[in-house]
Amino acid sequence: MKKKGWIWLSMVVAFSLLLAACGSEETVQEDETGTNEDNGSSEEVVQDENEEGLTITTSFSILGDIISQVIGDRGTVEYIVPIGEEPHEYEPVPSDFQRVSDADVFYVNGLDLEEWLESILTNVTETEIVAISEGVRAIPLEGGEENDPHAWLSAKNAILYVENLVDDLINRDPDGESVYRENADAYITQLEELDAWIEEEIIEIPEEKRVIVVSENAFKYFGSDYGFETEGVWDINSHAEGTAQQVSRIVDLVNDLELPAVFVETTVNQEFMKQVSNETNVPVSGEVYTDAVGPEGSGAETYIEMMEHNVNVFVEGLTQ
Repeated sequence: MKKKGWIWLSMVVAFSLLLAACGSEETVQEDETGTNEDNGSSEEVVQDENEEGLTITTSFSILGDIISQVIGDRGTVEYIVPIGEEPHEYEPVPSDFQRVSDADVFYVNGLDLEEWLESILTNVTETEIVAISEGVRAIPLEGGEENDPHAWLSAKNAILYVENLVDDLINRDPDGESVYRENADAYITQLEELDAWIEEEIIEIPEEKRVIVVSENAFKYFGSDYGFETEGVWDINSHAEGTAQQVSRIVDLVNDLELPAVFVETTVNQEFMKQVSNETNVPVSGEVYTDAVGPEGSGAETYIEMMEHNVNVFVEGLTQ
């Protein structure tokens, strides 16, 4: 296990002890008073919980936005990984485990993104963990058995995420079926419009220039669905990255293809792509979003806005 894994495991043990202590205190309190702290009946507590709707926790902000579009006002959605950080490398804190434990469901991307975190969480919480990428045609990482998790970077896959999500929400809250279906239908319409808009916008890019070069090769699903080749200094951030050989390979590729632009990600160390830019005299044409939506005021605060931003940056950079 990696060093980070031991750190997380020690946190899980501490959190488990905390939950056990809290459970003991609640049992003692109930035994002494014969009632709950609110002095209300069990029926009243259940009614209050139903009125609040589902409590949902998810792994990162992109999924948080997609889920929010479907659940609407019929529940609350929190995500663990802060905007600006990447889910591959994030180290959770005890409050993250508590949020998962308090949730009705923990939605994850799947495709190996949160795999070992899921295995740890199953030891400290009974909250069900559900992957909403079910049915995606997975693209494997180079040189390994793991899958590339970045399926959400294709609007076509985002539609599949929503379809999976609405089915699971209805199973959990049948009374909300009409709300979930109405919200999902409206959002899928927006995603279909986004998909069609992407197809129209990329026509401007000459076919021989449809190559996306970033630090982490996260746009494989985007490239597969919209006709781009994609390259990265490394394949995914949880692997070894940024070696001299990796950078040299990208420098040679950019020169050989005579690309007009390379790009940097908002959640990834930009040092390596700047080095590529310096060695090739090819400009870094803009920042793109891969693992998080943009912060407030960025114009990329939602999944759809994030995707529109990315496409605009690609078109501007590759048509120079």
